[in-house]
Amino acid sequence: MTYAVDYGTGPAVLMLHGIGGSSDSFAPQVAGLGDSLRVIAWDAPGYARSEDPSRELDLDDYADAAAELIRDKCADAGAHVLGMSWGGVIATRLALRHPELVRSLVLGASTVGSGTDADSAAAMRSRIADLGRSGPGDFAVRRAPRLLSPNASDDLVQRATGIMSDAVRLPGYGYAAESMAATDHTDDLEKIDVPTLVMCGDVDTVTGAPASQVLAGGIPGAVYVTLRGAGHLANQEQPDAFNAWTESFVQITERLRIHSTVTH
Repeated sequence: MTYAVDYGTGPAVLMLHGIGGSSDSFAPQVAGLGDSLRVIAWDAPGYARSEDPSRELDLDDYADAAAELIRDKCADAGAHVLGMSWGGVIATRLALRHPELVRSLVLGASTVGSGTDADSAAAMRSRIADLGRSGPGDFAVRRAPRLLSPNASDDLVQRATGIMSDAVRLPGYGYAAESMAATDHTDDLEKIDVPTLVMCGDVDTVTGAPASQVLAGGIPGAVYVTLRGAGHLANQEQPDAFNAWTESFVQITERLRIHSTVTH
């Protein structure tokens, strides 16, 4: 069973967390957007409250699981899809495999995958053994603070650490890391044919602006936004700005779809 928060009314937005997160990562979006958007946020298979997969999953499997969730929650209407980091890589694959289900893409602090070169892939795979050696608690204490800017409050650092500690475990994290290490979407970006917003924190040292700019430059018509004062967890660190851009983009996309339907 895949666990998902389902809150609010309005256009549906499926939110896919990063490799160290869960649906709890989107608490600021549930609280800030629930009056205007329907927020559906999953715990990816093998994370937090979702069941462990019965076999190893690759990126196609994660995209198919997200597609199944959209069909279950939204039937044939589809959903806007917001992915943070690893979640953005899943969202990209979802738009490539199931474009009929994706009304728009919002890619936050994301990349084309970690398979762009051998060193990046090896670094991603090395996290699997690290988690196995140290356990979720120590793993989160060491990794979570890096995902925020130096100006992040102690409370925010503690929340991010707690979310990661409660979310990650093997084998799920290992499958996720391998799916990232095996993926490079660079040559596929031009095939994406849905409205796309790419957002990146200006002090994100994990993926950073260059990785986001590759996405924005490669996806036809994509919009690129920099969020001031935000690290990798931009949706948690600068939720007001993140939510405002997300809501505006989704609502504009909805209006354009309605106009296109009427005129055609």
